[in-house]
Amino acid sequence: MTPEQALAIVREHHAQPRLPDGTPVPLAVYEFDIGYVVYADFPASMENGRPLRPAPPGGSKVVVAKDTGACVVLPAYPNEATVELYRRHLRTRPQNDQ
Repeated sequence: MTPEQALAIVREHHAQPRLPDGTPVPLAVYEFDIGYVVYADFPASMENGRPLRPAPPGGSKVVVAKDTGACVVLPAYPNEATVELYRRHLRTRPQNDQ
């Protein structure tokens, strides 16, 4: 599994966020040992005095497993926190889900 393949999986199975003007928000990929965190890379600028990104805790991130391509949708925490949440998810899921 490559970062490009992870992006393709997310684009195929999940909606891509858009800015208020309808422009698609670029997706970013954060790689870690067993997967990829794919998330919307909202611009830091503001429009009409409002932030362009979702209000906290808004948004989500998708983790794509490197070995299977399976996706898990998680809250939009900082990347390292998302990775830890994903690891906890893997440890606590029932054995027959693996």
